Amino acid sequence: MKHKKMKQENTKENKNTLMQGWAAVWPVCVGYVPIGIAFGVLARKAGLTPLEIGLMSLFVFAGSSQFIAVSMLSAGAAAASIILTTFIVNIRHLLMSSSLAVFLGNSDRKKLSLFAYGVTDESFAINLARFREGGWDLNRSLVVNHIANMAWVASTVIGGYGGQFIPERAFGIGYALVAMFICLLIFQIRGRKHLITAILAGVLSVIFSLIIPGNIYVVLASVLAATLMLAFKRL
Repeated sequence: MKHKKMKQENTKENKNTLMQGWAAVWPVCVGYVPIGIAFGVLARKAGLTPLEIGLMSLFVFAGSSQFIAVSMLSAGAAAASIILTTFIVNIRHLLMSSSLAVFLGNSDRKKLSLFAYGVTDESFAINLARFREGGWDLNRSLVVNHIANMAWVASTVIGGYGGQFIPERAFGIGYALVAMFICLLIFQIRGRKHLITAILAGVLSVIFSLIIPGNIYVVLASVLAATLMLAFKRL
């Protein structure tokens, strides 16, 4: 009887975890659909098959890097250049993971590995906000990460299959990724200091883009803006 009661409680807890994770992540999934389809269209026109598109989304799972990789493939870039460029673009994940590690220090390592795979800009924003509010844990974070992962992979494959019928710039889908990042930034601003840091990072990013090749200027601007604001705060 006791075993049955415990089983029912575990089932209820698992259901609550799934429901809370889904409630947190569904807006991101909705946003992923047009972005994923846009990527699938571009990747198909770059010569990738729907299977290759799905595998790339599954193993890479980094929207901006995938867009860059496909653009470089279309331009005939070498594999080493593509790998190095996407690696540099994804350096920002070190910053995001460091922020989340504060809340996950004593977690199971196997689950942490699974969690690390699913960290994206969008899942990071959601999980960080929930951790700060309290009542959030690794299991709920995993639900967020991997429901988002499934939505991304599925939408890119759909775009891959439909790529032959959809023009590259149809419906304004090229702006979807930019719009999502703007929304995520707004949700992360919690005060004047955050707003100033965001504006400073934007200004520095524009300046650096004029003098630094590639996309690493985004990371440099973000790190410098955060460092300057931290130094100012301690004065």
